[in-house]
Amino acid sequence: MPVDTALEDKNMKNQEASNTTSSSADSPESVANKPEKKVANEGVKISVKINNFLELIGFTWFIPIVKMLAGEDPVVQLKEAIKVIGVPVLAMLIFIGFWDWGAAKIQTSLGAIPGPAAVWQETKSLAADHYKEKEKEVAFYKRQEVRNAKKLEKNPDAVIKIRDYTGKATYPQQIMTSLWTVFAGFLLASVVAIPLGVICGLSPAFNAAINPIIQIFKPVSPLAWLPIVTLIVSALYVVEGDATFSKSFLVSAITVTLCSLWPTLINTAVGVSTIDKDLMNVSKVLQLGWWKTVTKIVLPSSLPLIFTGLRLSLGVGWMVLIAAEMLAQNPGLGKFVWDEFQNGSSQSLGKIMVAVFTIGIIGFMLDRIMLTLQKYFSYGDAM
Repeated sequence: MPVDTALEDKNMKNQEASNTTSSSADSPESVANKPEKKVANEGVKISVKINNFLELIGFTWFIPIVKMLAGEDPVVQLKEAIKVIGVPVLAMLIFIGFWDWGAAKIQTSLGAIPGPAAVWQETKSLAADHYKEKEKEVAFYKRQEVRNAKKLEKNPDAVIKIRDYTGKATYPQQIMTSLWTVFAGFLLASVVAIPLGVICGLSPAFNAAINPIIQIFKPVSPLAWLPIVTLIVSALYVVEGDATFSKSFLVSAITVTLCSLWPTLINTAVGVSTIDKDLMNVSKVLQLGWWKTVTKIVLPSSLPLIFTGLRLSLGVGWMVLIAAEMLAQNPGLGKFVWDEFQNGSSQSLGKIMVAVFTIGIIGFMLDRIMLTLQKYFSYGDAM
């Protein structure tokens, strides 16, 4: 009997413990904690997606902030944020302070070098000029609509003409012109450089034949190409009436092409020539044709170096474009800088400085775009 009593007491205690455990598991506090855990997990997933996106586009400076907001070791992430964001911001503030201090001490024929405040003022002035010009454009078309409506009232069969607005190009429009020109030249350079690079990488004989041409023309300045391109375009591009492309646009775009194709060509040739020989042997074993070998093996294996060349070519093209537009008088940023220099007013230096920062920021953004494309399309880590 004592043994049976002990067993019964033990079973009762186990049952009470299990009941206590189940009741605590089903308690309102535990039920309330489940949604919190679910929300926390969703927050972690969102932060991971945001960080992956920032890594893809190259804006890794903000990753520590996202991690800190997600609650991932705030102290460590705060130190990392100070290192990757605070230090560059501090350096930029020091640069702005030094610029503001030194600008007033340098006097030119157009006055003192503009400081940060003067450049910001000219930026707002250019924006205001843009909106004023857009208002004039809207008013111009409204006057035409009113005039045409009166003409139709008198004669329903009258021929209606809508004339294009021919006002001066504003600063944002000049930026768009430069972007359109550089992308046209860059695209043409890529179409020429990538196939030539592939052939150079696959054929040592062709590479030996074309290498002297590359080495001769690669260092030629855009200022040397520009007169030749201008003469050729003027001789071949003869149109009557409204042309699809202006001569200044073609001259600028072709000059960009001639100066920017070399990095892509060289990097493509290097990338193709360094493909693992085992991969090429696989194509021979599978008896793949030349086109399938190039599209299935050669291009995917050499994509990292091809994109490196494309990034370099786009940077070179953007630098070359400004000089080309100055001399070809293509209505872009280059022409804007040249016109302000020729203008010689007291605001000219400030506007030129605005253009300098615009060119630099756009160049940085173009490089980020190419880096994002490189990471998206390349196998493995981007260079």
